[in-house]
Parts: sequence; C-alpha cells; structure tokens
Amino acid sequence: MDLALAHVVRNKLAAEGKTLDLWQLQALTHGCRAAKESMLTDPSIDAMPVVVPSRGSNLIGGTLRTELTRGEVTQTLVEGFFPEVDVSVRPAGRARTALTRLGLPYAQDPGITRHLAAFLGRQARAMENLAGFRTESGSEGPASFLHPTAVLFNGGVFKAPALAERTLAILNGWLEAESAPPVRLLEGTDLDLAVARGAAYYGYARRGQGVRIRGGTAKAYYIGIESAMPAVPGMEPPIEAVCVAPFGMEEGTEAELPPEEVGLVVGELVRFRFFGSSVRRKDQAGTLLEEWSPTELEEIEPIEASLSAEGRSPGEVVPVRLRAAVTEVGTLRLEAVPRTGNETWKVEFDVRGEGA
Repeated sequence: MDLALAHVVRNKLAAEGKTLDLWQLQALTHGCRAAKESMLTDPSIDAMPVVVPSRGSNLIGGTLRTELTRGEVTQTLVEGFFPEVDVSVRPAGRARTALTRLGLPYAQDPGITRHLAAFLGRQARAMENLAGFRTESGSEGPASFLHPTAVLFNGGVFKAPALAERTLAILNGWLEAESAPPVRLLEGTDLDLAVARGAAYYGYARRGQGVRIRGGTAKAYYIGIESAMPAVPGMEPPIEAVCVAPFGMEEGTEAELPPEEVGLVVGELVRFRFFGSSVRRKDQAGTLLEEWSPTELEEIEPIEASLSAEGRSPGEVVPVRLRAAVTEVGTLRLEAVPRTGNETWKVEFDVRGEGA
C-alpha cells in the first residue's frame, strides 16, 4: 500500500519534471507511509508534506518537497485495495512475463475485497460438499458464499478506521443481500504486535504450557502419478491423483501412505505435479483418484527437480513408497523411500504460499 502511494506521488513529481532514483523512491515510500498513517488516524488532516532528500552534495537545495492529500490516500487505498464489489466478483488475472524474479508469490489483483469474496465462495462450495450439510440463507436456495458471524481484524493496516469500516460495510452488504444477520466485530489487542505475540505464545504452547490452537491444512493435497501405458500419438498418459495430505492435517504430523509402490524417475529433470482441493474433505492419505473434475482438484504450480541417481543410470525408475508430513513451518514434505538402500528422496511444498 505504501508503494502504491509512493507511485502516485512519484507521478506527480514526474509531471513537474522531477525524477527519482531507487534510493529516493525508498525514502519517498517511507515518507508516504508516515503521511498515510497520520491522515488515516486523524480525520482533521487534509494533507501531509512529503520530503525526499537529495543524493548529491547539495543536500538542501536538491531536496524535493511535495505533499500527499487525503483524496489521494482515499482513492489509492480505500478504492484501490478495498473496492465495493459484488460477492460474485473474483480476482482478475493478467498475462505474466515469462521470466520473473524469484520471491514471494504476490497476488496479481490488489483488490482485497475481491479475494475475500473468492475465499467465502470457495468455503460455501466446500461446506455444501459435506454430507448432509447445506449453507442455507434466509431466502430460497443455498447461500452463494459462507456467511461469517464475527470478524476479528489483524494487521496494522486495520488501525485505520476507514479501512476497517469499508471492509465491514462491504461484508454486511453481502450478508444483507442474502437476508443474513450482520457480522459481530470482535475486539483485538495491539494490531502492530498481534503476530509477534502469537508467535511468542506458540513457542510457549510448544513447551507444554498454555492452550495450543490447532488449525491444519486448509485444503487436501494430492500428488500426480503418471499412468503406465503404451505411447499413443497425440495423447499424453493420464494422470492419477493420490492424496498425500488430507484436509485439516495438522502441523508436525506424518501420514503413512498405503504400501503400494510407485516408480520414481531419478537422474534427470522431472516435474512433480501437485493438486489441491477445498471441497474433497473426506479423502484420507492414500486415496486414489483415477478421474476428477477441475471443480474438485485445482492444479498448483509444479516443482521441477533432478533427483540424485545414487549410482543408478539417469532416467532409471526406482520402486519407492511415499511418506508425507506437514512440518511445523507449514510445508508439505513428501519422501520417497526405496525398497532397498538407505537413500531417501525429499521434496517440500509450501502449503501456505503454495509454492516450492
């Protein structure tokens, strides 16, 4: 959000014929953050000065001065990141550049309310797939999204009343449209320290003290296994999916898959195809899906790796058994254990960020 405001102010400076280097852009971002926090917490402030120091020897004369206005903050943050949308709207995608810097898997759509609508919609479909359960609204038919009953804000961004009020207004508007009661706002503690306090308490609970709240994986996860069949022109071998982590599998636990062996290709570049499902909540570790629909399983970005051949020929297929575990830091670790020998091949997948 601070970078978005810095982009607005940089464009304003560019219109005046003033350019910034990367170091000055960082200083501008910090200045916009301070100005934003002041205006969002004090409604009487209509504008805040932003000063960008010079990089040259003339530190005073080269200093750039401008301001950030309340209108720019409202348009950029409230309307840009928390737009008023219908609950049926979903995040937009865009064509990506083929080569990109490695880093965090940032969302392509900045609209937080669109991501919220997508999340609640997925949860409604998942609940409807549970046996004997329907998410009914006050009107006829099932609810189009899962109806929350309470909201607890987390993160320093919600120290700004305007952003918290916009989120509640949009959420309650969705609920009102389906004749559901409004949400109840829960009181939290210091939003700046909430994550740090949670981490400290988690360490405390790991030592056997306090109460440990268990969450588990938000989806069931599967690994793709290529079917053994003769080569057919123009046809790729079908992919079966084996559940390696059932829905709700807790951190620090392991899953022993059935004893059936599969073949692991070693010594050459291969792809591990992973799938996730928020609707198949009853599958257990080892459940084999020979066929499925795209609404049930969603393919996640594959992991490419070249596994050590350990003295074997490149491309050799080694009979292995699979073993899975969800680590304490939220990664899904898949281990392939051969029939003989002491070597073990491991691949880890981030089930929170859904990436290698």
